[in-house]
Amino acid sequence: MPIKNSNVPTPALQFCKQISYETLAASWFTHDGWEVLLPLIDHGKKTDLVVADDSNYYWIQVKSLESSDDNILVENKWGEANIDYVIYFSRTGNWGYITPPFKELRKKLNSADHVKFHQHPTNFLKAFKKI
Repeated sequence: MPIKNSNVPTPALQFCKQISYETLAASWFTHDGWEVLLPLIDHGKKTDLVVADDSNYYWIQVKSLESSDDNILVENKWGEANIDYVIYFSRTGNWGYITPPFKELRKKLNSADHVKFHQHPTNFLKAFKKI
């Protein structure tokens, strides 16, 4: 059995965890037939993924949360960037939310205009079609 013998520094580990959720979302979109584009740099445009079909492109920000409670406030981390959706994954629960970007500094994660999903590709894609 493989054994990991390295100690990843905390900032690098946090980055790896975040990238894992971006990769997970990308794989679910790809499995459903979407074209998935991964920007090399996302700091200015705040775009982690771009998904496209034949005529539409959607700019997406992916966030992960250390919370098993969906009745929390989440922060606007994208400012005025032109994105279409934000996808939140719970790191401690088996759920997430797909939301339109909001202008407020903070908003309830479980707001009425946010769509909850179970962390499974079928549930995720159903939620994406609802938003």
